[in-house]
Amino acid sequence: MMNFRCYYPLLLLLLLVTACKEKKKPVLTGEEPVEVSEFIASFPVIRLPFQYGDTSLTRIKKDNDSFLISQKIFSQFVPDSVLQSLFGKHGKPKIYSLGKVETKNAETYLFIRTALNEKRSVVMLVFDKKQHFSNYMNLLALDNNSSTTQSFLMDRRGTITKTITRKNPDGSSNEGKDVYSYVAEEKQFSLIMTDALDDKPAELVNPIDTLTRKYKFAGDYVSGKSNLVSIRDSRKANHISFFIHFEKNKECSGELKGEAIIRTATTAEYNRDGDPCKLKFIFSGGYVSLKEEEGCGSYRPLDCSFDLRFPKKKEIKPKKSGKKK
Repeated sequence: MMNFRCYYPLLLLLLLVTACKEKKKPVLTGEEPVEVSEFIASFPVIRLPFQYGDTSLTRIKKDNDSFLISQKIFSQFVPDSVLQSLFGKHGKPKIYSLGKVETKNAETYLFIRTALNEKRSVVMLVFDKKQHFSNYMNLLALDNNSSTTQSFLMDRRGTITKTITRKNPDGSSNEGKDVYSYVAEEKQFSLIMTDALDDKPAELVNPIDTLTRKYKFAGDYVSGKSNLVSIRDSRKANHISFFIHFEKNKECSGELKGEAIIRTATTAEYNRDGDPCKLKFIFSGGYVSLKEEEGCGSYRPLDCSFDLRFPKKKEIKPKKSGKKK
């Protein structure tokens, strides 16, 4: 007859593992404090790209209280100024978890939906890799303007695009866009491109334009109005700061901002820990050439690459004013 005593330790271990897996989720609707890890874990995972519009807010007839977060628990981790920017000092909206986007060894983005009577909005919260609150962005808010619609998109590169569309009396429509990227080192959102709601052409904004240019190859390397490789000084020794935006065609565009290591007198390399992208900068004859040595698919579409070559833009030095003798 089979002796089952030898299986007792194994059965006990199995029961313990099952009990751990069935650990109750923290209750975010109550008053009892929770850990920040529990707070973040309670948000459902979102797969990028993630798009959401004000029409989704208007379609909500009844809020799902299973996603409700109490004001007391929310204020444990998020400053009061976040909600005050939308609802004023005394406004107490209901807060609902919408989802989260996690980046490996980096920040986590939490999306919340807020509601106070007919006033509704979506806000994105940023927590750093140590799960500390870093910053936030108001993504959209319902308004009384029936001629406009709002939406936002977070793409696979982590770039956030806020879009507003206006219907004109003649039946035509105009679209305006603001494109942002989050700069973890500065804990700030950087506006990298804006397309006005009127008929003005899109304007590319250089987020590192104000940095110093002491490095001998610092400057802007351009091709047209939509292709830019900007090189600036870095606060780190033997590093440079860079910003790249290119648009080869409608299906091939990309963008990347970061720090590159100076390898030789004429080369630098982007090779950040945890990022599979490896990009080489080669400076020669007034040009910069980029060579994508390893996959940078997080920053551009498939069948597209960062292999580029742009000439350096000539700097116009201000004329010295002199008194006539």
